[in-house]
Amino acid sequence: MGIIWTLIVGAIIGAVVGVLTSRGAAMGWISNILAGLIGSWLGESLLGNWGPSLAGMALVPSIIGAVILVNIVSWITTRIKH
Repeated sequence: MGIIWTLIVGAIIGAVVGVLTSRGAAMGWISNILAGLIGSWLGESLLGNWGPSLAGMALVPSIIGAVILVNIVSWITTRIKH
């Protein structure tokens, strides 16, 4: 049951980041989950484990990490297209 909660929280974090970065329409559910999970790892690695948490993920650092991740991936993909 823990992995299901982790995937759900990862999807929620990814969806929130999609809205914050206005790239939510371009990202599907799998991309939202991956952005949430990888962004959570990145944010907690850089900023620590503070603030409210769900499913073992600190929400504030996770959202910040996912925003950083989405912006980096978007920058790379636009550079490759040109």
